[in-house]
Parts: sequence; C-alpha cells; structure tokens
Amino acid sequence: MAYTTIDDPSAHFHTLTYAGNGSNPRSLTNSANAGDFKPDWLWIKNRTNTYDHAVFDSLRGVDKLLKTNQTNAEGSNSGYHNSFDTNGFTVTANGNVNNNNENYVAWQWKANGGTTSNQTGSDIDSVTQVNTTSKFSIITYTGASNADTDNDNNSGAYWRVKHGLGSTPKLAIFKKRSSGAAWYVWHHKIGGTLDYKYIQLQTNNGVQTESAVLFGNTDWSSTEFEIGGWDVVNRDGSTYVAYMFDEVQGYSKFGSYTGNGNNNGPFVYTGFKPAFVLIKRAVDGGSSQWHTFDSTRNEFNVANKVLFPSTNDNESSYTGSDPQIDILSNGFKLRSSYNQVNASSGNYIHICFAEHPFVSSKGAPVTAR
Repeated sequence: MAYTTIDDPSAHFHTLTYAGNGSNPRSLTNSANAGDFKPDWLWIKNRTNTYDHAVFDSLRGVDKLLKTNQTNAEGSNSGYHNSFDTNGFTVTANGNVNNNNENYVAWQWKANGGTTSNQTGSDIDSVTQVNTTSKFSIITYTGASNADTDNDNNSGAYWRVKHGLGSTPKLAIFKKRSSGAAWYVWHHKIGGTLDYKYIQLQTNNGVQTESAVLFGNTDWSSTEFEIGGWDVVNRDGSTYVAYMFDEVQGYSKFGSYTGNGNNNGPFVYTGFKPAFVLIKRAVDGGSSQWHTFDSTRNEFNVANKVLFPSTNDNESSYTGSDPQIDILSNGFKLRSSYNQVNASSGNYIHICFAEHPFVSSKGAPVTAR
C-alpha cells in the first residue's frame, strides 16, 4: 500500500505571500507546484500592520467576510474580496487585503471548485462542498426549528447533520454567521466529541467544557456530525458554517505534544515536511495565543515569523527564547522554551498541512530543508 495518496500537497493547500499595491481591483496569481490553484477557503492576513484576519469561502459567497479574531456576524462586504479565480483570487484596495507597500499572506485550501451538494441529514439539511482526497469539507446549515433555547436536546435525540467527508472528522471549526458568536474549535486530541471539550479561535483560553448541548450525545460518524441546541452551533433560524477535516497520511496531521521547557525542544512527527503549522497550548488548560508558522514566510530554519489568529497583531519575528521552530522533512522541532509553545510538561495541539510527504507514493523520500 502506498505511503500517501497525495504526492503533491500543493494541489490541495497553498500559501501565497504578496506585497500590496493599493490597486482596485488587484488580481493575485498562485504558484503552486501542482499548477492552477483556485481556492475555496481563503484566509488573508496583513503582515505589516494590525488589521483583522479576513476569511472567505466559495460556499458562503465571495463577498461574505468572517474574521478569526472577532466574534462578529458574517459581513457582506465587497470592499475586500472580488472573486475566486482560475489560479488565484482578486481583492480590492483595503488594508486587510491590499494596502500599498504592506505585506500579506494568503493561506488557501481547495474543496470542490465551488461545486456544492445539498445534503438531507437525519435531522438538519446542509449544503456541502467537499474534497474527498484531502478530506476537507465546508458545510453550511440553518439551525433546527425546535432548537429554541440553550438547553434544547431534540427530546434527547439531538440533531445530526451530514458533512460529506466519507470519514470521521478529527478537526472541526464552527462559526455562527447570522449574529455575533465565538469561533468554536473541536480537535480530537482534546478529547472525543462526547467529552464536550472545545477551544475558541478568537481567544487565548485553554480547553473549556460544555455539555451535550454542544456536540450531542453520540460519537460523530463518517457521514454525520451531531450537535445540541446551544446557540453557537444550533438555533432556530440562525445560519452557520463549519470547516471539517480528517487526517490524510503525508498531507495533514492534527496531533499533540508535551513541552520540555528547553530551547532544544521536542520533535513532533507529522509524516511530511510541513507547509503550515498552527500551535495552541490547550490540553492542560494553559492560556496562550494561537501561533501560526508556514514555510513560505519562513524560507529557512529557524522559522521565527509568527502570526496570531486570535489577534489582529502584525507579524512578529522572534529571537532568543521566543517562539521558534525548525521545519523538517518529517515534522517540526521546537527551538525555544517560550511557555506558549514549549512549557515544561505543557500540553499543546497542532494543526499541520504538508509541503511534501515524507515518502511519496512511489517510495521516494523528501529532502530536508
């Protein structure tokens, strides 16, 4: 059996850095190894100044804006993003996406090129856009008509919604669209869905616990996820989006590690050379920012250029004992004792996507940086 089904991860995930020029509109062209890359989930951050993170996807619509560091409702704002293009995307003259002489990064995931499916769930219908190769799904749905209060549980049966992955999710990110609410993240390394544990994307808080009114009382399956009647995931007439992933060997890994409080930090095996690394101290309840590294902004080791999804901070370039990692052919290694990424006995989760699998489907190993 082949080590991986994805020899070129750039067919599914791509990072683009660019310098803003203030033009309106501004077309950006990708340079993925795999050729044309039309994104379906687009996440842009101004690296130079303190502008909010801007998130778009081709299922909600090109002008529907969410911000990872804000709890705001979805905005309809054509002043940011104009189109998803054959090999890139088009933005406008706006500080979040295209100010003159300011630097930006765009993280991009491919789903199904904008082609959606209407799904009839056991309890709630959904619209999905799915990449079954990379195991990534964008899901929109409207809350159940009998979900009226935060204590509702559908007479004990809770509500089930189809996700389209064809396998059981290991990572899920929920956002209420129709009114303000926090981003709710479930990661399988903080506990199963029946542990009712979650993290919020827009805060520094560690893992928190709710009840079955969050993720239901039945384990999620390869076809459906279950939710309770809590307003942040399910309320009559409210609209939601969820981004869900399963792991693919050689392409994605959603794992955890324990820190050692040393500049010679732990090595974290992913099975590929990471293109994107997102770290959060979470499992032991410690508070920390989310830390985002990528191999495009960090061309050489040590990787020390960091952005923070929970704040609008500009990019930081760290030295000494501040957050730094080495990006390696089969994982990453912590290179600082900073407690938000490597406290002694601290527990951390990570979300990683590949630049290249450690071993291709033909058995060829990747080279180190």
